[in-house]
Amino acid sequence: MTTLDPRAAHELCRQQLALYLSEAERILAAWDAYSDEHTDLDEWPHDDNAYGLRQSQRDAETWRAFNRVRYGAKELLDTAEVQLQKLPGRSIQPRWAWQIATLHTDLDHLTLLQNEWLDVRDTLPPSARPGIEEYDEPLAERNAEAWHYLDEWVLHGQAVLDIHTTVKQRRPGLTTLAPTPAPTLPGQTATPAPARR
Repeated sequence: MTTLDPRAAHELCRQQLALYLSEAERILAAWDAYSDEHTDLDEWPHDDNAYGLRQSQRDAETWRAFNRVRYGAKELLDTAEVQLQKLPGRSIQPRWAWQIATLHTDLDHLTLLQNEWLDVRDTLPPSARPGIEEYDEPLAERNAEAWHYLDEWVLHGQAVLDIHTTVKQRRPGLTTLAPTPAPTLPGQTATPAPARR
């Protein structure tokens, strides 16, 4: 297996982010349509159980859509911060720094929720697997708790793409990436650092 060049890995992560933003918007639009149809004028569900199941489906779909971005999200944010420092002030949208900071915080929460889920999963008996309540319930809880942070990525994730576009337009020679190792994507092995002598 090979490891992507850092620039190619960064480009792939940006593409995955753009795909996430598109998919999450579609998931949210489908949820809004369902919610409008299945609630009364005061926004109370007609059927609490069915509504809760559909909400869980929304949460799970949004988590799955973000999962492909999660591996390179920190590097995307770190690079956006470096790029912001290199851009002239007149090219920068005032909200970008705040949005990148918000996305960092949201990513920290998502990482914590994922780690907590993995800890819970590791304590489950071998009989607990997808489709079994003992497995599905804590997974659904993780997804429900994550949904707010995933939605924040929908609201603010475009800033990462906009910063990159502005860099390409204003500073075509600037291809600075954050000084962090390229993310190891699923199915890849990291290239070990050369040994120090």
